[in-house]
Amino acid sequence: MDVESLNAAARVAEKACDLARAEIMPRFRDVAVEWKQDGSPVTEADRAAEKVIRATLREAYPDHGLLGEEYGDAEAGPPTAPRWIIDPIDGTISFCRGIPLFGTLLALTLEDQPVVGVIDLPALGERYVAIRGGGCSRNGQPVFCSQSDDLKRSIVSTGDPICFEFAGRRPLFERITREVPLVRGYTDAFGHAQTISGGIDAMVDCDLNPWDAAATELLAVEAGGACETRIGARGKIDLVFGSRALVEQLVEMF
Repeated sequence: MDVESLNAAARVAEKACDLARAEIMPRFRDVAVEWKQDGSPVTEADRAAEKVIRATLREAYPDHGLLGEEYGDAEAGPPTAPRWIIDPIDGTISFCRGIPLFGTLLALTLEDQPVVGVIDLPALGERYVAIRGGGCSRNGQPVFCSQSDDLKRSIVSTGDPICFEFAGRRPLFERITREVPLVRGYTDAFGHAQTISGGIDAMVDCDLNPWDAAATELLAVEAGGACETRIGARGKIDLVFGSRALVEQLVEMF
């Protein structure tokens, strides 16, 4: 896909996020919670947002595959087709507890590599968008990852400790919290967005599904940072991203 095509896809992704916001925000702090078989929460807002995202993407790109957290890959498309990866609400725990640190994640992949990425934070009014080779923006303004190279003076965020357990990375979590003075638990889409825009210097997030990781893998690199992936004990994705120098140091801890 050329630059014009990628920009067009990004505009469609933004339209999908606009429509998802319209499903999510009226239900914020006023929604019932259910629990899936894997123990994670889900709400009517998750399902409604994914449905409208899928409908928007399907209308614009009928030949593209779709993979989403709530409705799987029922619309997978041909194996060689571009594929959209959808997380309608990343941070459902925050959403259903009335905490405004949740977001929608969208990525378009070609041959399993992300070429368009969006993190939308509806309750904060922030949207991060990138296309391959086009840089990264927040609400239309360029943003950049941190350039910090000193772990002792950097903010490093982690996902939930239980996810390090699931990934077989408990020693990594303990080492980070022991050796890095400023460790913060800014999780999910919010933590990813703040790392992409340099407020957080680097982040380690473990035991992720494709819909948790795909957008960030592109956004971090387009924001001038680094993003390294590892596979954890359950075969899921571990991400280390942010400042290039810090990512290198954190990867050495694995």
